[in-house]
Amino acid sequence: MQSIAQTIAGVPGKAKQAIETLRWSWVEASVWTDRMLAALDNGVKGSKWYSMMDKVYSSQTLRAAWLKVASNGGAAGVDRMSTQRFGVKADQYLRELEVDLQKGTYQPEAVRRVHIPKGPGQTRPLGIPTVKDRVVQTAMKMVLEPIFEREFLSMSYGFRPGRGCKDALREVDQLVKAGFVWVVDADLKSYFDSIPHTHLIDRVKEKVSDGRILDLLESFIEQDIMDGLECWKPVSGTPQGAVISPLLSNLYLHPLDRLMTESGYKMVRYADDFVVLCRSKDEAEAALGQVCAWTEGNGLNLHPEKTHLGNCLDKGQGFDFLGYRFECGRRFVRKKSLKALADKIRMKTERSRSGSLRDIIGELNPMLRGWFAYFKHAIVGTFRDIDGFVRRRLRALLRRRKNKPGQGHCYADHRQWPNAFFAQRGLFTMHEAFAVARQSRCGNH
Repeated sequence: MQSIAQTIAGVPGKAKQAIETLRWSWVEASVWTDRMLAALDNGVKGSKWYSMMDKVYSSQTLRAAWLKVASNGGAAGVDRMSTQRFGVKADQYLRELEVDLQKGTYQPEAVRRVHIPKGPGQTRPLGIPTVKDRVVQTAMKMVLEPIFEREFLSMSYGFRPGRGCKDALREVDQLVKAGFVWVVDADLKSYFDSIPHTHLIDRVKEKVSDGRILDLLESFIEQDIMDGLECWKPVSGTPQGAVISPLLSNLYLHPLDRLMTESGYKMVRYADDFVVLCRSKDEAEAALGQVCAWTEGNGLNLHPEKTHLGNCLDKGQGFDFLGYRFECGRRFVRKKSLKALADKIRMKTERSRSGSLRDIIGELNPMLRGWFAYFKHAIVGTFRDIDGFVRRRLRALLRRRKNKPGQGHCYADHRQWPNAFFAQRGLFTMHEAFAVARQSRCGNH
């Protein structure tokens, strides 16, 4: 499989120009002029980019970066400065950043670490840089991303312009239907925390030779981490939550993409989550061997309990990918995804909560619609079960408000508050949405 740039190179004339215009429509125009984009597509001397730092500290770039950071919001870093506070003196702060970056005196602050729930008794660490650091990282990403994006292969979908989870799932589904049913479901153990810094910088150096860019990038991946009162300097990894981390994570795994593609395997990757789809067991075993050898040689480890090889048409031999489970020729919702939704529904429908029923339904609906939009390709029974669970939670809440003792009687509660009662109040139901979507696909509007 070729890179997108190589594919476009074979398209003639005006069609090629139109594709390239669309392809680079996401870049920051104040950074990447038409002349620079032409150089990007045609190649630069020595295949390396020099003197890019002035693009990072340009007032236009920093202003554009700040607008992106402001629109994303997010929590404050160790300095406790929110995006709202930064916005009050944005002109002053951006000018200070420009001067410090130009002089080479800019130093990132520590990353504030928080822990977010991941599962029963488990949490996932998340790094929160300061707003100033997020602005600088965003400016750097605007400058560097097109350079590496040109090289990335089409089988990589995570954190890339114009690509997403649904695209990756669509390709996996098509490959399974085409007979690639022997699947290597690989899991990289603590990937973001284990990327070797030296190897990562070497990857960047293959395309960027501006020493100031490299020094700044190195200062970001070596930022101190502050967790409560503890503070330390990481020896590997790139912080989850940092603006630049997704680009760097894709860059580090790009050689694996290239290796598997050149070896003739069908790999689909979303960030550090990837599967290799094969036609036979022997091919899958050979693919797993190559993946193991590459990860070991690049300072990474496969999780021994979560890495799996099997024929996904056989019961119990399916694989999980981006929230779905592929098994027996069907798509299910992964158990963890169902549990996560159930937990969110419980939080919004606690029996002791205040607010009118319409307000509660108003809070539930956006979450239910978003979840359905992503999982609408799962088996239909899933949606009936979720609809029933939501209504049971709402009936229990209404029962509590009427001071009725006990856990409730399903038949009596259903008679008092039937499904139509909730439908009249606008509750979104997934089963009905699925029926409408299926009619639309069949052309029955």
